[in-house]
Amino acid sequence: MERVAALDEPLKKILGGTTAKVLAEHLGLETVGDLLHHYPRRYAERGELTRLSDLPLDEHVTVVAQVADARVLTFNHGRGQRLEVTLTDGSGRLQLVFFGKGIHKPHKDLLPGRRAMFAGKVSVFNRKLQLAHPEYELLDRDADNGVVDAFAHQLMPIYPACQQMASWKIAKAVDAVLPSAQDAVDPLPPGLREGRALIPLTEALLKIHRPGTKADIADARARLKWDEAFVLQVALARRRFADSQLPAAPRKLTPGGILDAFDARLPFTLTEGQTKVSREIFDDLATEHPMHRLLQGEVGSGKAQPLDALVLTPRGFRPMGEMALGTEVVVPSGGTALVDGVFPQGEREVWRLVLSDGSTVECDDEHLWIVASRATGERVLTTRALRADLLDDDGRPRWSIAPATPVDLDDGGPRPLDAYELGRTVGAGGAAPAGRAVPDAYRNAPVKDRRALLAGLLDAGGEPLGTDAAARVFRAAPAPLAADLAWLARSLGGTARSAPAAGGGHDVTVAVPEEPEEGAGGDAFRRTVLAVEHVGRRPVQCISVAHPSHAYVTDHFTVTHNTMVALRAMLGVVDSGGQAAMLAPTEVLAQQHHRSVTEMMGDLAEGGMLGGAERGTKVVLLTGSMGAAARRQALLDLVTGEAGVVIGTHALIEDVVQFHDLGLVVVDEQHRFGVEQRDALRSKGKQPPHLLVMTATPIPRTVAMTVFGDLETSVLDQLPAGRSPIASHVVPAKDKPHFLARAWERVREEVAAGHQAYVVCPRIGDDEEPPAPKGKKAKDPAAQPSSPEDLAEKRPPLAVLDIAEQLGKGPLAGLRVAVLHGRMAPDDKDDVMRRFAAGELDVLVATTVIEVGVNVPNATVMVIMDADRFGVSQLHQLRGRVGRGAAPGLCLLVSEMPEASPARARLAAVAATLDGFELSRIDLEQRREGDVLGQAQSGVRSSLRMLAVIDDEEVITAAREEATALVAADPELTGCPELRTALSALLDDERESYLDKG
Repeated sequence: MERVAALDEPLKKILGGTTAKVLAEHLGLETVGDLLHHYPRRYAERGELTRLSDLPLDEHVTVVAQVADARVLTFNHGRGQRLEVTLTDGSGRLQLVFFGKGIHKPHKDLLPGRRAMFAGKVSVFNRKLQLAHPEYELLDRDADNGVVDAFAHQLMPIYPACQQMASWKIAKAVDAVLPSAQDAVDPLPPGLREGRALIPLTEALLKIHRPGTKADIADARARLKWDEAFVLQVALARRRFADSQLPAAPRKLTPGGILDAFDARLPFTLTEGQTKVSREIFDDLATEHPMHRLLQGEVGSGKAQPLDALVLTPRGFRPMGEMALGTEVVVPSGGTALVDGVFPQGEREVWRLVLSDGSTVECDDEHLWIVASRATGERVLTTRALRADLLDDDGRPRWSIAPATPVDLDDGGPRPLDAYELGRTVGAGGAAPAGRAVPDAYRNAPVKDRRALLAGLLDAGGEPLGTDAAARVFRAAPAPLAADLAWLARSLGGTARSAPAAGGGHDVTVAVPEEPEEGAGGDAFRRTVLAVEHVGRRPVQCISVAHPSHAYVTDHFTVTHNTMVALRAMLGVVDSGGQAAMLAPTEVLAQQHHRSVTEMMGDLAEGGMLGGAERGTKVVLLTGSMGAAARRQALLDLVTGEAGVVIGTHALIEDVVQFHDLGLVVVDEQHRFGVEQRDALRSKGKQPPHLLVMTATPIPRTVAMTVFGDLETSVLDQLPAGRSPIASHVVPAKDKPHFLARAWERVREEVAAGHQAYVVCPRIGDDEEPPAPKGKKAKDPAAQPSSPEDLAEKRPPLAVLDIAEQLGKGPLAGLRVAVLHGRMAPDDKDDVMRRFAAGELDVLVATTVIEVGVNVPNATVMVIMDADRFGVSQLHQLRGRVGRGAAPGLCLLVSEMPEASPARARLAAVAATLDGFELSRIDLEQRREGDVLGQAQSGVRSSLRMLAVIDDEEVITAAREEATALVAADPELTGCPELRTALSALLDDERESYLDKG
């Protein structure tokens, strides 16, 4: 154990108390091992200048550069002096500034042409990057200097540093502990190390800190990445193995229960992605070990058609855009049903199905079609699936669509003429009443009248087509008549083809089944899907139909089809006799989940005792703000089992909350919960309950595999229901204040158009004070604002209460403005959200309390103040609150940061894409991974010092495979004592409990 103790030696014993204290307080380095694993961020070579063009704002950096210019300036009427030094490296320029008595030594040292290492915090003054009072180390003189001498002919390591300790001082500290690298315990099994051609750990540590060549760096990095990946994956593999040994009550699907009743009334059919994920979840629930599954991505997906697409009603076709709740529509079987949901989808990419009889139907990529092929029979496929699999191997079209069953129509208009005689008159070239080929009253008429009308038309102007007794052709019909002929044939379950005639007009070939009342005429009258063409972006909408088939009839009598994953899993568990709990991060979201679940379930949410004969259960809400009586009733419903589903906030994990038989825990918005909270809820089951973790924030595969390596992952990456594309723009408020003025004009324009807006701020304000900046006491003259640079202090983040007052008196005066934040009473919050959702408010000024779960389709614009203070994922979540209705969304990212800053680059990336997976990659690349095993998420104390989960996918995948195989063969790692030691070091008490709780 002495070898381990060498790396556990406190730095204080080797480096002295002062240096050790700085390393511990500011870099989290406590032991020799910690410092040995504090790897260089990069390396500089003599003769190689560091790029100044990529410096991160507000970070402590170390740069190697050459002095281009140095000059002393005066200010305060000659009473003050400052030294300005300009550095260059060929890629950019950087200004240094020194004040007062501190200018003398740098004025003597930093002469034009001199090269040095500089360390300091990057700030901005007069739109230029600068370092104020940086530390520096000259590189081209003072040959006796230890640092320069040590690296005179080598690669110079540049360490992650801090204001209190520059990189070259850390290098000296590393020199003092480097001999201890010989005592490092190698965690990789010898067979794995040799099979992967990795160098020993001791050699890797020496080469990473003191490389002789770039090849040394590459070898060391490769080895150290494998250490981190493998030890982490072994920890996660052991966790998965232990979970697989735990007992859990199997929750198998029970036919004829609440889930089946719920599915029968779903207004949508589940998409293929949702069906696949549901199958994975139900398979897990049926096992005797706890499910641990991560469901990421959006859960809804709308199937939409353009607003001018036609939907068949008993009075004829009406535009999709006119559909409303209660509209009666025709279903494919010939009956009618009511529209029970209308879901505007904003603008989407629209596609056109071209059918073999010349008719076309437009829709979005998620629209569902009832199609058939010779090989598979009838299926329901999305437009996307049809596009991807349009032809058979022999090149012939694969899919066909059956016509709708003919139905009686009645537009309410008079039909004084005999339908057959009217057809003969029009077919012979006579004019029809109402100035068109066939009046609407006769087109939208009972089946027998439409059949008689078509017969009259064809008897007057039609002729047989070859030997096909069912087909007739009408020659040179004028365009309106051609359209009506085709319409009538298709309305009777037949087909129609129109082609330009040689002498003008159209030759229309029609075929109609003999017995239209008996059905659609069989396979002979199916229409083949010849092509799927891209149309472009158009406003679209989808509807849900209160009918078991969920289907309705659209343009040209084409049968179409029109849907939820976590709730179905919960209902499946209730059917099996268990209870399900959903944990939501905020009261707003919990209340919204409860409302939407009870609305979707209808009377199924009003059932009696759990497991009783009634197909229903109770759905209860439990939050901290509930009244005493409602809370007592909810607790009683849970402990007796009468409530099968509970939705709540942190209130669910209180000791007083007891369940009858908790079978499933669903955690919504995982990134907003601590592991202890998840664990507290999971501990309430008689046996470990199944766990489904949901997040709408897309997570790159490698991140999920590393951070959530103990969870199986399911991804739903389809567009969510009710979402429009959102235009996003950066508003540079400081550089171009007129842009901000225009932003408020846009808000007024949207409100004038009948829409609503959000304004988001980082702080609440009022008595909430930002932390005072750390530094010297005010009485210290050096802390006084004696220079323009000192006056450029970062201001506190903008606050809701301040901005709301400014907007109400200024650019948004006259609009109905309200505030929403976390310190408001729950009833007040709910009242504001209700009024906003009801359209009684124009502008909601809020904190990130609206980040998840708030759904107001009429809100079309969001202005995010101090957008640079938010993370990429948070901006993406916030932006998702707009663009949820028919009108397109607009998100304005307001920032005072300069254009060249990384913060502005981050905002530009958010504005440039709506792809959540791409944004999560950007976010991760900028923030690093955080401590993937502990609770810290800032990236400061990451377990991953060398491994970058975005860039090192191959290493992580290989390490996962090796770790899984090793743990399966030797769960206790008895044959790998060094690996056990490394795991003990990685999994200190806090992380061990974190991993156990999961």
